[in-house]
Amino acid sequence: MHRHFDDEISHLMELLLRMGAEAEDAVAKSIRAFEERDVALAEAVIARDDEVDRHELEIDQYALELIAKMQPAAGDLRVIATIMKATPEIERIADLAQDVCERVVELGAEPPLKNPDVLPLARAAQRMLRDALEALVNRDAALAREVIARDDEADQLTEQSFREHLTYMLEDARNISPMIRRTFVAKYFERIADGATNICELVVWLVEGNVVKHAGV
Repeated sequence: MHRHFDDEISHLMELLLRMGAEAEDAVAKSIRAFEERDVALAEAVIARDDEVDRHELEIDQYALELIAKMQPAAGDLRVIATIMKATPEIERIADLAQDVCERVVELGAEPPLKNPDVLPLARAAQRMLRDALEALVNRDAALAREVIARDDEADQLTEQSFREHLTYMLEDARNISPMIRRTFVAKYFERIADGATNICELVVWLVEGNVVKHAGV
């Protein structure tokens, strides 16, 4: 019976990681679409958002059925709870990648301007997401804590990006509309970094039993 339960948990984790891979792919493509002003790629990312939503519903249903059937002990229940808490974070990250792509479509209809440098923030968020998913699959609390510490860097890059956007808006009123859209893009990537941080906080709780949310690491 316990081996069967382990198999069920492994399958549930596999579903979560498949969902995570799709979200990670959406983030990577949203960065490329933004960098290259690739409207077609942005529209393709937007069109795939329903796939991640379906995975979220599937994982929730499977997890609830597993709890009802197996009545897991405390340790196993913590694993299931971690998965159920991580799922909406991953879904939200995929939604944010879609939001980036919606702004790319809008920017594609406007004359090209020199971009304030959003890409360092975007790539920092992308690395945080990749490492957060790795920490989750390997139950690596040390890596999770490292990612949590990197959230300050993402916040600093966001602030720097906002200052650059504001400078462009003050220089020429015609820049206001596109720069506002780029400001939104920067905010979306900051929130992706926040989502990766939240996943890592769950990993620390899963492995160590320590709640680090809303607290120092």
